[in-house]
Amino acid sequence: MKTLFKGNVVQKDKVIPQGIVVVEGARIVFVGEEHRYSRTGDEAVFHYPDSWICPGLIDFHIHGNAGHDVMDATFEALEAISKSLCRYGVTGFLPTTMTAPLHKIYRVVQNIVHFTETANEYAQILGIHLEGPWINKKYKGAQKEEDIMEPSLEQAEKLLEIAGDQLRVVTIAPEIFGALPVISNLSQRGVICSIGHTDATLEQVNQACECGASHFTHLYNAMRGLHHREIGVVGAALTKKDMTCDIIADFIHSHPNAVELAYQVKGREKLLLISDGIEAVGMEDGVYELGGQTVYVNKCIARLEDGTLAGSTLTLNRAIRNLVEQLQIPITDAVYMAATAPAEKLGLAEKKGSLEVGKDADVVVFSHVFDAQLTMINGKVVYREE
Repeated sequence: MKTLFKGNVVQKDKVIPQGIVVVEGARIVFVGEEHRYSRTGDEAVFHYPDSWICPGLIDFHIHGNAGHDVMDATFEALEAISKSLCRYGVTGFLPTTMTAPLHKIYRVVQNIVHFTETANEYAQILGIHLEGPWINKKYKGAQKEEDIMEPSLEQAEKLLEIAGDQLRVVTIAPEIFGALPVISNLSQRGVICSIGHTDATLEQVNQACECGASHFTHLYNAMRGLHHREIGVVGAALTKKDMTCDIIADFIHSHPNAVELAYQVKGREKLLLISDGIEAVGMEDGVYELGGQTVYVNKCIARLEDGTLAGSTLTLNRAIRNLVEQLQIPITDAVYMAATAPAEKLGLAEKKGSLEVGKDADVVVFSHVFDAQLTMINGKVVYREE
């Protein structure tokens, strides 16, 4: 039995109006105009004439949703997060940690590794993103200051011992003592070292790049800003052409024009959309927790008691909608930044991130306002709008 999706098919560089995507087993076997495909009669047809047929989205930075947090360190939390993400068209994600005592971080990482060894039909864990504790207290954001620490090679080795090849991204402030040797060591081991929560100067960013750092965490937020005589981390992120960065496009963390500037300068290949979502995603306004700190959500904006932004309640489908509707960015580019660019950065582009023959059958149908109507992962429908 094959599955045939008909609608407006979003590919990397074009939209096929009323095109089709055909899935057989866990792979995509055809993408294109309907008249070019010969039906065999055994296709289950899903016709969405007014909708967008897109590749599954990949969230590079997410702490939780649906009332659960990665730092809960339980199977139940990861399963709930994984299942909930399907409602937003996310088919793969990097569970992201918070600053905490090392023994707790080790336990959280171990829990993620064990979870990936079990059968899970929902959004797939594509690796672990370690955000903290190796950050600068000056730009800690919503991270817990008393648990911030200087990095060491011993700590890095212990994390690699527990996580193995599941450790994919580490956010680190390159200017703090001990950071550069750790960046060099992790980069040589295939870990993406991302500059974030940092007061680094341009020179310190340059040193981190020489050691292998290749990414910036949530551009503009929790980092030294741009000045015309010291361009800082923001200036470095915008001018280093080979480096990627991610951004929270909720238009709360950054002004719409700041997001537009990043897109114009970096281009879709070097800019990743992230949610930075917390356990309050998909929930009502109220009181929640992030990294052991109380978070107050009002009108979908999450803040600590002192007013500091604390992650977000954004979802990637809403980020795409913001870019398309408010900034008039082409849908091909918006989807690229939420699916293709993360897959490229993670080295998974041969299997994921776009609708192409031979790739994993991770397919999402979005309505004209980018609500997920159907999500398929590895050829299995795991969410369908009622």
